[in-house]
Amino acid sequence: MSQTSQLIDHTLLAPTATAAQIETLVREAVTHEFKTVCVNPAWVGLASRAAEGTPVGICTVVGFPLGASTTAVKVFETTDAIANGADEVDMVINIGWALAGAWDDVEAEIRAVVEAARGKALVKVILETCLLDAEQTAEASRCSVAAGADFVKTSTGFSKHGATVDAVTIMRETVGPDLGVKASGGVRTPEDLAAMVDAGASRVGASAGAAILAGSAQ
Repeated sequence: MSQTSQLIDHTLLAPTATAAQIETLVREAVTHEFKTVCVNPAWVGLASRAAEGTPVGICTVVGFPLGASTTAVKVFETTDAIANGADEVDMVINIGWALAGAWDDVEAEIRAVVEAARGKALVKVILETCLLDAEQTAEASRCSVAAGADFVKTSTGFSKHGATVDAVTIMRETVGPDLGVKASGGVRTPEDLAAMVDAGASRVGASAGAAILAGSAQ
């Protein structure tokens, strides 16, 4: 089990994903010893069954990709995903609240999801940093810490762009050394991965995990 492979959440979040593709994703994750597979909620049960008896964890997304569903819906998605076998839940914040400075609301919603997952699954908070400035990225990170989240995460991969070194740096500086930081979106090469890790990422979401490992081995 390589140190690099354990940084990677092997990701397939395309709306066109099929059952066969999810099963392939899990097989690849087992072969390459990735930390998790990250799939949409509809595929959590299948992925969990396919990964049974292996060290590969099951990650899913909540309020994805817009973050604009209600808190109650995000909490339900969380409990439903856990019941279906999810070990990790990546939730999207309400970006409109963040842009308006409604930080108490942002924190309260994260806390509600954290409480729903407590003792059952890790919670990563997707900030969608491409839509936030540096100050907002830092404040959203602080809210995540205060609400008890396990990770902050840069991006859905479905907005203007994905992870940047600058965003990861801000997040790591804000949350300190102990909370997880996940860089996601646009990480496609060993060089991309190394840059994110150097900036402070402790996990990377990537659909190109196999290619990254192959490049790292060359």
